[in-house]
Amino acid sequence: MAFKDMFKDSNDINEKNVVGFAAFAMMVVFGLVDIVTGILGKELHVQEYIYNSFVIIALGSFGIAEAGKIFSKKKEDESKDT
Repeated sequence: MAFKDMFKDSNDINEKNVVGFAAFAMMVVFGLVDIVTGILGKELHVQEYIYNSFVIIALGSFGIAEAGKIFSKKKEDESKDT
């Protein structure tokens, strides 16, 4: 699959999960760089609101994906009952 295929309306990729994973990966990078700079005796200055933004994006995107799964199951169950 090419990179441009990810932006088509009919694809197999869940974009919310991609954004959530990217935000989580950035949080891991921040953590690892903070550990390395701590070992080297230097302090990593990262603004708190930048890190918190990645946390909110990761939690929000994974939460939206899970909520979508839950609500789609409820709709399927309701349609089967009738």
